[in-house]
Amino acid sequence: MASSTRPPGRPRSSVDAEVFAATLRTIDELGYTRATVDRIAAATGIAKTTIYRRWPSKGALVTATLVDSFGPLPLTGKDRDADVAAAIRYGVRAVAEPGVAAAFAGVFTDAIGDPALREILATQLQDPYRKVLMEALGLSEQRVLFVIDVVIGTLLHRMGMTGEPMVEADVQDLIRMLQRELR
Repeated sequence: MASSTRPPGRPRSSVDAEVFAATLRTIDELGYTRATVDRIAAATGIAKTTIYRRWPSKGALVTATLVDSFGPLPLTGKDRDADVAAAIRYGVRAVAEPGVAAAFAGVFTDAIGDPALREILATQLQDPYRKVLMEALGLSEQRVLFVIDVVIGTLLHRMGMTGEPMVEADVQDLIRMLQRELR
């Protein structure tokens, strides 16, 4: 009989994908506060202990979900203006996905009083994008953090105030505004 080198249970990537999808779905349906790890576990049929083995807190789970949801930044590499436009459009699409804006807003709110969660957000979510943008745009760390704050803050504010993603005319204005500011 051949022995298997794979550990028992579902493959990790399969569990991660199920949990991430259930996290966004649960946040979208119930809101961030009511989307508990218990409810997310129940929605997946995966034991709560399995979730906590991978992510030590709800904030860590939501951060990992956002990282997975966003994926890599699709920059064009043509020039700074094209990369600014691509980064903003990417943010618009990502924040408009069901559950993403509420997940962002909720985990950011939790992070205000939780230094450990702020560190998770900084290292796992913000830093990879910050580094890519610094290199692609040729800007300092502080300038890139300003760009991230303006774009994500604006998009989340719009979703929070209207429940709708930013309209195309406003996306164009945001792109032009940042392109002018970064010249």
